[in-house]
Amino acid sequence: MQLRSGTANDAEAIAALIASFQIELTNNPDGSGAETYLASVSSQAERGYLESPRYMYIVAEREGAILGFIALRDVSHVFHLFVARQCQRLGIARRLWQEAKAQAFKTSTPSQFTVNSSLQAVPTYRAFGFQPSGEVVSVHGISFMPMRLLVRENEA
Repeated sequence: MQLRSGTANDAEAIAALIASFQIELTNNPDGSGAETYLASVSSQAERGYLESPRYMYIVAEREGAILGFIALRDVSHVFHLFVARQCQRLGIARRLWQEAKAQAFKTSTPSQFTVNSSLQAVPTYRAFGFQPSGEVVSVHGISFMPMRLLVRENEA
């Protein structure tokens, strides 16, 4: 497995990976009520994020297939973190997180990282050191837990 920067050419594969989790992410299995969210993770939307200087994508791939990816927005907000089902529990999410955090510190000195975690991913983010920073939010047909990780001086 190798890690590399995401490019606009990854937009379709990234959107497809996100779509594979639609049942878990949306409040209705058919996606009804989540149209705004679904549009925000379409291949067209992902291409826009990938081309924007506000976002940094790191892709984990093997033999040209994307196994997972992470995206940070504005250096300190975990915008996306997805790992293909068949590749979960192999440490890929942790490697992606560690690389994204290292890259963030190369360009900035964030005092904290934030994420709007899907409810299923809360244990993963807790394992990374994130703590809930508010109540569960339900909006645009999805529910999430706002979380944050305060950066200790020795990490920066």
